[in-house]
Amino acid sequence: MTLLLVLILLPLVGAAVVVGLRRNDRIATLTALAFSLATLLLVIPLWMSYEPSGERLQQTSSMDWIPAFGIHISFGMDGIALVMIAVIGLLVPMIIGVLGVTDKLPEGRSAGGYLALILLQQGLTIAVFAATDVFLFYVLFEVMLIPMYFLIGGYGGANRQYAAVKFFLYSFLGGLIMLASAIGAYSLAVDELGSGTFDWATLVRVVSEAPTETQIWLFLGFFLAFAIKAPLVPMHTWLPDAAREAPIGVVVLLVGVLDKVGTFGFLRYSIPMFPDASVALAPLVLVLAVAGVLYGSVLAAGQRDIKRLIAYVSIAHFGFIALGIFAFNAQSQIGSVSYMLNHSLATGMLILVLGMVIARGGSTKISDYGGMAKVTPMLGGMFLIAGLSTLSLPGTNSFISEFLVLIGSFETEPVFTTLATIGMVLAAVYVLWLFQRIMQGPVRGDALVGVGGGPGTTQQPEAGAKKAISDLSGKELGVLVPLVVLIIGLGLYPKPVLDVITPSVDQTVSVVHDTEGSHE
Repeated sequence: MTLLLVLILLPLVGAAVVVGLRRNDRIATLTALAFSLATLLLVIPLWMSYEPSGERLQQTSSMDWIPAFGIHISFGMDGIALVMIAVIGLLVPMIIGVLGVTDKLPEGRSAGGYLALILLQQGLTIAVFAATDVFLFYVLFEVMLIPMYFLIGGYGGANRQYAAVKFFLYSFLGGLIMLASAIGAYSLAVDELGSGTFDWATLVRVVSEAPTETQIWLFLGFFLAFAIKAPLVPMHTWLPDAAREAPIGVVVLLVGVLDKVGTFGFLRYSIPMFPDASVALAPLVLVLAVAGVLYGSVLAAGQRDIKRLIAYVSIAHFGFIALGIFAFNAQSQIGSVSYMLNHSLATGMLILVLGMVIARGGSTKISDYGGMAKVTPMLGGMFLIAGLSTLSLPGTNSFISEFLVLIGSFETEPVFTTLATIGMVLAAVYVLWLFQRIMQGPVRGDALVGVGGGPGTTQQPEAGAKKAISDLSGKELGVLVPLVVLIIGLGLYPKPVLDVITPSVDQTVSVVHDTEGSHE
């Protein structure tokens, strides 16, 4: 049994154990935390064992599932998958660590049920990134919607059912269309090899030789599923609703990890399997990507709700990632993959910090806050660090990713890249505006003044009096400080991550360049 397979199974076992402890919230929380930390610790030897100069897919394992149709339960990882597996391994313990601080579960809901779903989501998402059988990938792509549906619909806000159903239907429909394309690819394998298979490496070899017109139709099925998941404009409308209603920890998973399945899919499936179609349709994808950057940035700057603002920030960032991927330049794709990691760290930290703000003020309205840094200076400092990383300040982790995307994309797509840089300016606007409104100036707003006691207090202040609000606790610092270390550390020294992802990206880009060369 490979280390990767153990990493997939461990959270699933943890989910089964924790759901049996749902009558005791404390024991369930400690057990879930132990399983998530064990998963994180396993990521370390997994990362150390990866050989960038070795085979693209490592830690491989396979067993027959439906032999009559050439379907296997097979897993393996390249550098891109490894980075995303490491991200989810890091974020889940932090989500569990702030339970009870940022997320107050609805009445009648147990922590055991919530945490079991979190661990189930973790295990299924790792499996999605590691799947090397296209049919298995489809199954996991759909099955991983189930725990997220219940996390939003069972533990979210007032409109949680609407948001959960919308999220599920969008992604499920996209998955069905992808299945149709996967069956088309299977048929091509039958025609070429005499027998069908869903093995990723075999399909890459067979389908990439198909006529361009055939590739385009098959590409569109995969692309639509990934564009919904990413999400690219105009397939994005489910995200603001889901982010608005989901608990803070679930938003971290949704934006920090689950959405990356879409951009990962572009790199693992869309481009290697359909290189001719990828080149032919790249202008359309680039239009959607740049539209997402500008649209998401403008709407983020105009939001009045904290959680919806975060959703539109992510839509803008995913547009930027897609730009780097479909510019078909090695530097831009390396930048996009590292952006997938750094966006998870920066935006994940920003979501957690804003969750701590909301937990103290009891409101998601930006106008209900002001001058909060005067009473919570450490929280204000953490907010500033997360915000500066989100807007890609030099010295933070996101800067090198954004720089690589821009310098690489400009070489092949100067017009689209120039338009996308407007989003960088707008990022500074909406991030600094949010920080100024919530943290700067005199203490003001219904969340902070004269609307009841703060955390740990029972006395209600008089109208106009400041609420008694505590600064960051040791538990909260324990969650945020590792993220600060990573944000600054990777900002100053990104080489460990770049070394891991570069060989896989080079192989993806080479497929496109070989295709372009064959048509000259």
